[in-house]
Amino acid sequence: MLLLLLLCSSLFAQPAFEGGVAKRIITPDPLLPISGGMGPTAPPKGKQGELTARAMVLRSGSEVVAIVGVDLLGFPSVLGDRARAMVPRIKPDRILIGSTHTHSAPDCYAYPDGRGGHTGSLEYMKFVTEQVAAALNDALDHMQPAEMRVATGNAEGKIAYNYYAPDLYDRRANVLQIRGLDGKMIGTLVNYAVHPEVMGSKQGIVSPDLVGPLCDRIEKAVGGMALFMNSAQGGMVTADNRDLDKIRDPLKAYWNDRLEWSECERIGGVLATESLRIVGTASWQPKPALSVRSSMVKFPVESKEMWAVVQNSPLKYPHGTDRTVTTRMNLVTLGNAQMLTIPGEALPNIGFYLKRKMRGEHNFLFGLTNDAFGYILTKVDFNSFPRYQYVSRVSMGEMTGEILIDAALQLVNSAK
Repeated sequence: MLLLLLLCSSLFAQPAFEGGVAKRIITPDPLLPISGGMGPTAPPKGKQGELTARAMVLRSGSEVVAIVGVDLLGFPSVLGDRARAMVPRIKPDRILIGSTHTHSAPDCYAYPDGRGGHTGSLEYMKFVTEQVAAALNDALDHMQPAEMRVATGNAEGKIAYNYYAPDLYDRRANVLQIRGLDGKMIGTLVNYAVHPEVMGSKQGIVSPDLVGPLCDRIEKAVGGMALFMNSAQGGMVTADNRDLDKIRDPLKAYWNDRLEWSECERIGGVLATESLRIVGTASWQPKPALSVRSSMVKFPVESKEMWAVVQNSPLKYPHGTDRTVTTRMNLVTLGNAQMLTIPGEALPNIGFYLKRKMRGEHNFLFGLTNDAFGYILTKVDFNSFPRYQYVSRVSMGEMTGEILIDAALQLVNSAK
């Protein structure tokens, strides 16, 4: 009898670690106007590649975390919460939804257009939330016993640079892979700081930009599904599509750019190759421990432009009467890695500082995740240089960076 009980318990025991992935196409049909931020949209002329929602769900013991990347400029929490409500098998605060920040997709903020309307399609936003939920539920349905490996290293090659100060950017790529116990790849997650704006919004081409070719190249090389999560790419870490033979201003080090799909393929391909090189020699972890922490963080909104979006968007962003917004930040500890979410576009110095204070051997920053509240600067950077006038204007305010850093350190310190 005892032998039978032990046999039954082993048959029904939950695997030590398991994972599942799934994706959905979110390219609008027919195509919709393209948004590169607040302001007028560009009429669509065609598309290159497909916009997608990609989900990776990980379970260790009784703890679960879901990571979702959507090929959009931003995906605010008001939409994320609608998707989370359609995935009852995972607690809402365990679902991290980030945008790749492609500048070649429809508006999902519903920016006010100044004429009493807005620049988005509410029908499309409903469709996207449904597809995000569908990808999550599909990933849950295909969970399987797995093992994980993770690595960090400098991604070499002409991939990114800082438009404001070319050499001030984070070259590190964080890469996580999960594979089944049969040795077949389930998924590869790449975390890297870059603006996917090779094509940009003005050309009228709906596109995942460099992220599409990145994922395609990884999937072709190793199988499974690839997922990209952006990092601290604010002010202004962008794709290096400079034509180095055509300098526009030698004193300021400005070049003309190659705004071509072939550059998306080149940059995405280089980052894919480098990501696989970085993770290729890492050891597999069969039973990585998982813990997820979260906290709600309140930010004052000083910017007139940002407050106008909060007040006037038909999405009805939750906000306080004291002119504040509240969002969720997460800290995930998975094996020898930590992952911290940032609800916007943190400047590189904030990213470097947070990674230095985190306690993982490999520290991931998921930018534009759970919310996408514009640029995040420290108070000493805010409006300090003419070059920072734009990023300061499209920021919630002078103290945004300080509040973010304090909240992040509290999460990190609570995970001792």
